[in-house]
Amino acid sequence: MADVAEKAGVSRALVSIIFRNQPGAGEETRERVLRIADEIGYRPDNAARLLARGRSRTLGVMFTVHQAFHTDLIEGIYPAAEHLGYDVLLSAAAQGRSEAKAVEALLGHRCEALIVLGPDADAAYLDALGKRTVVVSISRRVPGAPLDFVHSAEGKGVRQAMDHLVELGHQRIVHIDGGRGPGSADRRRAYRAAMRRHGLEPEGRVIPGDHTERSGIETGQLLLAERDQGQPLPTAVLAGNDRSAMGLLMALTRGGVEVPRDLSVVGYDDSHLSHLMPIGLTTVRQDAGLMAERAVGFAVRRLENPGLEPQEAVLEPKLVVRGSSGPPPEGVA
Repeated sequence: MADVAEKAGVSRALVSIIFRNQPGAGEETRERVLRIADEIGYRPDNAARLLARGRSRTLGVMFTVHQAFHTDLIEGIYPAAEHLGYDVLLSAAAQGRSEAKAVEALLGHRCEALIVLGPDADAAYLDALGKRTVVVSISRRVPGAPLDFVHSAEGKGVRQAMDHLVELGHQRIVHIDGGRGPGSADRRRAYRAAMRRHGLEPEGRVIPGDHTERSGIETGQLLLAERDQGQPLPTAVLAGNDRSAMGLLMALTRGGVEVPRDLSVVGYDDSHLSHLMPIGLTTVRQDAGLMAERAVGFAVRRLENPGLEPQEAVLEPKLVVRGSSGPPPEGVA
């Protein structure tokens, strides 16, 4: 800043005023100072300035690599944070890099609050983390922990999907479980409740899995192997999420099963993957943009009002019907 001031022939204090975009400098002087700063490659270090005041105004986001819905959430977090005057720093959990390591990296970079996307860490860790800093969890509830929580009404979304399939005439409806994935327990319970409500409990079947394409592929291979042994295919499958549904579609297509003529498939999330498949995926939409906006709002609210209790936001899901669901094969229910 002193170099800019010397070359522009003004005081360092005036340069500081111009960089902070405050009144006190004429337009001609302002333009000259900014031009000289650009010529010598100077950029104001806003992070250092904020840290000198004891603030970083940065929100840390922990996400999981390869989770398509996390990408959709991040896309919404950036504009929501910028609107409230905050920056965003990302840190990924991946194979060989734990969620705890991703979180500590964010804290090490002086993030003031954390938004954790579908965390898989144990409840005790998240409880302790919530006592260290402001934490907002998206899609994972930790009862009793001091975390803000944003999620969709999982049970309602599954009920919409199941009602859609039953109205089409399906009875043999299988569910691919999401394992420990966020929302999986609620989705599993809602599936079983829907089968009971429709009088289809004897036809119910939950196949172990997780929120990956591999899980869907393995389920498809299992169903095809059973078909080859004389067992009928189910007429519909409710997958734990869109990634699992995508893997299932791949396996079924390779096995000569036509969707939805032979078997209907429904996903969950309405991530951008659902629009990229050769056949449009019927799925339950979680509003990623609104979830991101609520999460950022919760974080900033508690940062700027210390002592406030964490909140929970439950958002409405919506079934989106596309090409992967239809009536069961003629004469089959």
